[in-house]
Amino acid sequence: MACASSTKSWLWHQRLSHLNFDTINDHARNDLVTGLPKFKYHKEHLCPSCEQGKSKIASHPPKPVPNSRQRLHLLHIELCRPMRIASINGKRYVLVIVDDYSHYTWVHFLRSKDEALEVINTFLKGSQFFFKQRNRTLVEAARTMLIFSRAPLCLWAEAIATAYFTQNRSIIHHRFNKTPYELINGRKPDISFLYVFGALCYPKNDREDIEKIGAKGDIGFFIGYSADSYAYRIYNQRTKKIMETMNVSFDELLAMAFEQRSLKPKLQSMTSGQISSGLDLTYASSTITTQQPSE
Repeated sequence: MACASSTKSWLWHQRLSHLNFDTINDHARNDLVTGLPKFKYHKEHLCPSCEQGKSKIASHPPKPVPNSRQRLHLLHIELCRPMRIASINGKRYVLVIVDDYSHYTWVHFLRSKDEALEVINTFLKGSQFFFKQRNRTLVEAARTMLIFSRAPLCLWAEAIATAYFTQNRSIIHHRFNKTPYELINGRKPDISFLYVFGALCYPKNDREDIEKIGAKGDIGFFIGYSADSYAYRIYNQRTKKIMETMNVSFDELLAMAFEQRSLKPKLQSMTSGQISSGLDLTYASSTITTQQPSE
């Protein structure tokens, strides 16, 4: 395959929540997703954000546990302890649900741990029906994205939501050589619509009181994907609110957009050290494992 340009290589690394280049090349070579141009992607140098956000010490791997043989048969559920800083929507807890068979992941954000049981019950009713490593992968990606974009730490929930959205469509389950998305939905994921977290963007200004010479577009920052519709989540610089829209243009090549324009005078971008110390998940003492009856 032809080699991708340096710009294209790093754009896809960033669009996929700082996914490692070996996995990106696996996708391109083995046609595991749609929307990814068929090139050989090169890592010409270290990614400073990855080095800061994913640094870890070596550890002994845990003993393997039996794998489920069907999707949604065995679910792992865990609730983290509260974040030091509340999200922009006032959430402090992260509830993560992982399907043992496919590794497909769902993430819910809670104001109080008392909300966990209701969320779990609602999820199980709707669904009819290796874990700390998965949480660590999500948080490492989110931390790296926040460091790269210089985004305020109150957007940690948006970063985690974006990370699990992209990882469901990009992490390869080596037992099946497929993504979690394909194992759950039965089709390859389309990643052609992904953008870099924190990218500068211009959502359409749809106010009815715009004058003829008024600006037809606002300035915003890309902070994820809608959970309810085919739309992008944008922090609107003018309204100081999160909006969901498809009517938006992106400028991904202007790196670290939050460094250029902060959300508010009080919310200046944070250093990598502040982000690393603030976005530090610890877990509740017990893990809930939910298993569906065998059919």
